[in-house]
Amino acid sequence: MKKKEIIKLPENTKYEQLVNTSYNLFMRHGIKRISVEEICQEAGISKMTFYKYFKNKIELAKFVLNKIFNDQMKVYRNIMKEKTSFEKKIEKVILMKHESTEFISKEFFNDLTKNPIEEIAGLMKQFHEDSIKEIMNDLKKAQKKGELRKNIKPDFIFYFLNGIQLMAEDENLSKLYSTPNELIMELTNVFFYGILSNKNVT
Repeated sequence: MKKKEIIKLPENTKYEQLVNTSYNLFMRHGIKRISVEEICQEAGISKMTFYKYFKNKIELAKFVLNKIFNDQMKVYRNIMKEKTSFEKKIEKVILMKHESTEFISKEFFNDLTKNPIEEIAGLMKQFHEDSIKEIMNDLKKAQKKGELRKNIKPDFIFYFLNGIQLMAEDENLSKLYSTPNELIMELTNVFFYGILSNKNVT
């Protein structure tokens, strides 16, 4: 798996190294499996340095998840502001979704969905509610402009989006896919494009 930087702060390299290392370890092995000791060893920092910045591993994980969510929402909002058709915007959103989930391991995905730590479960629930609210607002605007079917009920879309979340957490469904990315993209494409073959899905 390629290593990725989620923050870049030249003035504070230890903090930067800690956050970026934990992100890559969490993505590869999940949150539960990784210890503070392993993070420190991989990042080349002491435990004293770790606790200088974060109270514990869960607080670090919450920071990383917040960063991921906020960065994705920033990209999403920028796409929605573009002066282009709603269809083109959706294509870009789907590409963004693909790129943001491409390297998610099953362990990380399971730690967020199937049996999450209590504090992380609450955070993920809030992320889901916030993103659904924003997506719903954008879909309603598109519907008013005639870019979305007029005969589709916004309430149906809301329930469908929540249903997608439940499907993503379904263990039997996830077994049909080799990676979380494949499942996430299948659900995303079905939501936006249905099951017809006249669209180029990711």
